[in-house]
Amino acid sequence: MKLASFSINHVQHYGIIIEDGIIDLKKRFPHYSSLKYFLAHLGDIDHPRLYDRSADYALDEVTFLPVIPDPQKILCVGMNYQAKREEFNEESPAPTLFIRFADSQTGHRCPLIKPHLSEQFDYEGELAVIIGKAGRHIPTSAALEHVAGYSCYMDGSVRDWQHAWFTAGKNWPSTGSFGPWMVTADELADPQTLNIITRLNGKVVQEDNTAHMVRTIPELIAYISAFCPLQPGDVILTGSPGGVGKKRQPPLFLKPGDITEVEIEQIGCLINTVAEEVKRDS
Repeated sequence: MKLASFSINHVQHYGIIIEDGIIDLKKRFPHYSSLKYFLAHLGDIDHPRLYDRSADYALDEVTFLPVIPDPQKILCVGMNYQAKREEFNEESPAPTLFIRFADSQTGHRCPLIKPHLSEQFDYEGELAVIIGKAGRHIPTSAALEHVAGYSCYMDGSVRDWQHAWFTAGKNWPSTGSFGPWMVTADELADPQTLNIITRLNGKVVQEDNTAHMVRTIPELIAYISAFCPLQPGDVILTGSPGGVGKKRQPPLFLKPGDITEVEIEQIGCLINTVAEEVKRDS
């Protein structure tokens, strides 16, 4: 099942992607105000009944929102592919973790915004894991039971503001894109066998397979949940493959008009166009 968040006339909705468009689930479950709250009860819902109607909207009628517009937490994992670790000469065995704020996100086919204070806006395609079941101290053996589904993420990095700490390089408005939808976990037998490709203006700039993660999804969930209770709708970004713009010769950074794509096998393709930030006087 493919689930998405979207807006109609600036009002937030969520629904199921089907062949001819989107079924609006918010109309059917108005007591769940967003996809985050719907996911918390997904196991109690009769899934076949969700498909007993035609689409409410065509895909070109809606504005896609980040899959989870209102996550309590977005936890990002850095240096989780060996090629990326080699690019950055990373030798520490501990997971590299940082936080992205919810309001730094945008949706499929919406603009990625290059900050006007930066000349080093970089691409990073990643697999996103969406939590569906709350937990703390989750063992690796049970970790996938807490996953609601998977999606694509463009975890844009403002490199010239990303120094010894990552917060300032990861949280400018609309520098991360999340979508176009999530595929529920029951449709992915093994999330560690997925090809992941990032394209810039149609050219492949990153390509790898989730089998090459240094730390698997269950290991990441176990590690994070040891210190941080996970809740439905929380998002874990599992790291970017090698090939980022900063480490190319010459460097390859995003500029207005560029088109980025993050395509992950069995999930979909997230597409965005880069726009320049509009500078406003205070």
